[in-house]
Amino acid sequence: MPKLYAKGSKKMNNLQPKQETINFILNFSKVMHVVKTRNMLIEVHKN
Repeated sequence: MPKLYAKGSKKMNNLQPKQETINFILNFSKVMHVVKTRNMLIEVHKN
């Protein structure tokens, strides 16, 4: 089993996300709102 993990991966992948993916993540983060109460943090998605 140790021989399986002895060598690291030499393959480098340059992953380039699509502009659509970036826009989705940015828009999702814009509508997310965190509300603090005395005992909890509540995540609200205003969508």
